[in-house]
Amino acid sequence: MTENFTAFDLSPVPAPGPDAVSPGVSRAIYGMPMFVTLPTADLEASRRYWIDVLGFIDLFSVPGQLTHLRRWAFQDVLLVPGDPEPAGGRSVSFACVLGEIDELAQRTGAEPRHTQWNTVDLEVVTPEGARVVMTAAKPFDPASVEARNLAEIGIAP
Repeated sequence: MTENFTAFDLSPVPAPGPDAVSPGVSRAIYGMPMFVTLPTADLEASRRYWIDVLGFIDLFSVPGQLTHLRRWAFQDVLLVPGDPEPAGGRSVSFACVLGEIDELAQRTGAEPRHTQWNTVDLEVVTPEGARVVMTAAKPFDPASVEARNLAEIGIAP
């Protein structure tokens, strides 16, 4: 995998570790490289859930038409009026740090789960039916089962 390289300097996501600190909410205005648009039958209920439970902010709103939510830089969600679609197999994931998982678990009532790819994930379904995964990378331990799993698919530390 020689074409891959470390580029943590391009991302707001800090390097994994027990002392990793969230970069915090970003109020920067930029060309969004990616965002999720979610139709909702109740714009205000969805807005409140994303803010009060998931920790996003209302970057700006056009009453009755759009709410632009943001957490870290490049974690943008647009809520628009409409008929929500069932999440089914679709989901969207947002990076967080390990120190945020417990508080999110308390606010959501969801159970964190450890993955075989070295993260702790917390999955919720929002009022508009979106399946959202808040995911935090764990510190990399080269002797761990997760490291062996990654090595088996060609990802070496």
